[in-house]
Amino acid sequence: MGRKFGWLWAAYGVSTLGTWLAFDAFALIAILALHAGPTEVAVLAAVGLAVGAVVAVPLGPWVEFRRKRPVMVAMDLVRFVALMSVPAAYALGLLGFAQLLVVSVVVGAADIAFGAASGAYLKALVRPADLLVANGRFETTTWTASVLGPPLGTAAIGLFGPVLTVVANAVSYLLSAVGIAAIGGSEPRPRRAGGGLRLRDLFEGWRYVLSHPALRPLFFNTVLVGGLIMATLPLLAVLMLGELGFAPWQYGLAFGLPCVGGIVGARLARPLVARFGRRRVMVVSGVLRACWSLGLAFVRPGVAGLVLVVVVEFGLITCMGVFNPVFATYRLERLPVDRVARTLSAWSVTSKLTIAAMTGVWGVLAGLAGPRVAIAVAGVLMLGTPFLLPRGERVRVGVPVA
Repeated sequence: MGRKFGWLWAAYGVSTLGTWLAFDAFALIAILALHAGPTEVAVLAAVGLAVGAVVAVPLGPWVEFRRKRPVMVAMDLVRFVALMSVPAAYALGLLGFAQLLVVSVVVGAADIAFGAASGAYLKALVRPADLLVANGRFETTTWTASVLGPPLGTAAIGLFGPVLTVVANAVSYLLSAVGIAAIGGSEPRPRRAGGGLRLRDLFEGWRYVLSHPALRPLFFNTVLVGGLIMATLPLLAVLMLGELGFAPWQYGLAFGLPCVGGIVGARLARPLVARFGRRRVMVVSGVLRACWSLGLAFVRPGVAGLVLVVVVEFGLITCMGVFNPVFATYRLERLPVDRVARTLSAWSVTSKLTIAAMTGVWGVLAGLAGPRVAIAVAGVLMLGTPFLLPRGERVRVGVPVA
């Protein structure tokens, strides 16, 4: 894959590990250092995510017509500075809830801008035939970090206090910026006809996706699946740690151990595509991914319930490990060079807003009918998501489609 991809992969790896080390760090800081209640923690999670997504809307067109590597470095540095303000304020005794909220918004918006730039940069950096390999390596890295990061981060918080993992996350972005800068080489500046940005550029990503016959159903599928999965996670935590009486270490095991399935799935993606074809693997893994969540509604106390959660999550995450790199490659192949950043930004903004909205809706549903019923409703809706997968199209590996 070459030296340049090696630096990009290393930068992705270190920042991803930092992110998973600091998993739920802001919630823990709010609880342990600021003595925040459940309402404030929920506001921090949902409002930070939603406002960050809204702030990022104009960043897609801004990224589209700039060199992608400097944008990626800049977004890493923005996240580094924003996150380092938290331990600095904590050390001075000045940290407040408002600062955590502002930092979460800034980091969320920078995440979207970085993702849009990195997707466009990856498409230009590697050959079309190597896109699946590259996305498979990123997917493997993500799930490896998800296995290692939360246990190490939780142990560090227990030993050194709630802000250490935020420092580690900030430093990981600084190291990522160094790695991306080390890629070197020249990058042509994108140009657009008609001068500066126009209002229509803000919505060009959505317009392109919604008018594309293959990407439109995939857009609704991935956004809905992500929203349903993320909306039920806090409800499952309430069910397992509250009503069913599982210990925190059991809850951590139930979600840490199945992440190995993501590594397995990512490693299987390429050989499966080589044997069965891109479209078939994406559709089958997308269908199988939808079949697991309903099982979480039947969790019971004790060892049997713990095993059920591990099995269900392992199956779900393994299917995601196969689906995600194939989907990411499929999407990049269908995006014109001059619309990659805007489309990826619009996709990410929609996904984050949907997660925030569905988390709130499912919280209300759980309050009215109980967490088990809310989880079951999400599982039933998940069964309908395969109907939104692309059908009837065959694509050869390595052939770009305009």
